[in-house]
Amino acid sequence: MIAINSEHTYPLEGTLFVFALESEAADLFNDTHKLITGIGKVNAASALTREIHSRKPKLIVNLGSAGSKTFGKGEIVCCTKFIQRDMDVRGLGFKKYETPLSGIPPVLEYGLKMDGVQQGICGSGDSFEMDHIETDYNVVDMEAYPLALIAMKEEIPFLSLKYISDDAGSDAADDWSVQVHLAAEAFRKLLL
Repeated sequence: MIAINSEHTYPLEGTLFVFALESEAADLFNDTHKLITGIGKVNAASALTREIHSRKPKLIVNLGSAGSKTFGKGEIVCCTKFIQRDMDVRGLGFKKYETPLSGIPPVLEYGLKMDGVQQGICGSGDSFEMDHIETDYNVVDMEAYPLALIAMKEEIPFLSLKYISDDAGSDAADDWSVQVHLAAEAFRKLLL
């Protein structure tokens, strides 16, 4: 069983663990239902959609590395709010981060809160952010937004946990390459 909070526990058998990269899972999740999506929003959306339609999970758990100037390296953050940070159609009169004509607000609120884990707002985009100055989100990744959106549309409970690997600053690439390998150990210890 995975205990998320006092109200939500789920059997391991019905849980889908979603990672962008094999290195984020290492070999520590080989005994679970694991999906490696590849990097970026399109890869994440495509892989998760296929997996849901072949075997609908009872819970989707997104685990991955992320950058942050708010949280420290090695910390795990639970994200329940998501922004598509590279969506900007203000020139046509839409709000920043709003997907035109979708009916979805600029900040997508969907996901379970995990007891004992600090919360953050995740900004997903198809770029590796190395000069993070935006204050609308405090966690930076490349896949969580579409995963949360699909889970919401499919009415599947969703948990997004991010291992902070870098500060989304000028040293982000070097920090990420060292820290990403520690993510799987931290996630397994927390969840399993």
